[in-house]
Amino acid sequence: MIRRQQAFENANRFLKGALHCHTTRSDGRGDPADVIKLHKENGYDFMALTDHRFYNYENFSDVPMIMVPGMEMDRDFNDACCHCHHIVCIGPSKADGNGFNQDDRFESGVIDRPEETQVMLDWIHANNNMTIYCHPEWSGTPAREFEMLKGNFAMEIWNSGCAIEDRLDMNAACWDELLVQGQRIWGVATDDGHAMNQHCKGWVMVNAEPDLNSILDALKAGRFYASCGPEIRDFYVEDGVAHISCSPVKEVKFVHMRVPYHVQLPAEGCDTLTEASVAVRRGANYIRATVIDAQGRRAWTNPIFLDAE
Repeated sequence: MIRRQQAFENANRFLKGALHCHTTRSDGRGDPADVIKLHKENGYDFMALTDHRFYNYENFSDVPMIMVPGMEMDRDFNDACCHCHHIVCIGPSKADGNGFNQDDRFESGVIDRPEETQVMLDWIHANNNMTIYCHPEWSGTPAREFEMLKGNFAMEIWNSGCAIEDRLDMNAACWDELLVQGQRIWGVATDDGHAMNQHCKGWVMVNAEPDLNSILDALKAGRFYASCGPEIRDFYVEDGVAHISCSPVKEVKFVHMRVPYHVQLPAEGCDTLTEASVAVRRGANYIRATVIDAQGRRAWTNPIFLDAE
């Protein structure tokens, strides 16, 4: 029996996308048109402008780009200088039921307990938007707080702005704690770009048709992988063995929180490897993989849930 990660089922093409970008519409330094053009020059097929509490549908540039409607919302804690919950939301077109309008502006909020953020999440979901946990390390947000926040389809496992400025949120913080508990949550690489040099460093590669609804459906279903450079070409489990194929990399790491799988390195006399496999340990409820190329750039598969029907 083969259980293939959804991104690689009938994968004829991948679309490159940015899910967390800022512009001068909030606290970003790039004009919206310039930010969109930069992404087009770097091979992106779709993107969301997620300025703080300021909803957007519009392509402000003169280049073709599938725009994913969205914004970033937040809640700050009363008791700490940098303890917060930041949530990116993305949704369909207005005609397909998005409850927000172009240029809707919202206020920030202050909370005393982590579970109070659920009120904001419920409001976003009621407006037919999907939500992503943002930069858990930068926010001082442990996994036990994320357990109180329901309905998110994904979390950031890489955030370029935090990585560049703070060396935080670089490699799936908290993700495995949630996965090992049985939560079904996908991992996305984003830029959270504010300065122009923070854009186009982390992205998702989505197995979808080039239209908004297909992209949103694929994101919700986990038909994508996250990358800062390497390509992942296949990831599956067959007869108890996990297999991955990818562009040339210097190491492959299969991951389950409670299984210390050895890092796989190139064979003697070789500089890189393009495939690897490992026998999945008994009792693991999921398995995922991370690859790292010669420049130190990572790519991450989404998990295969081994206890799924």
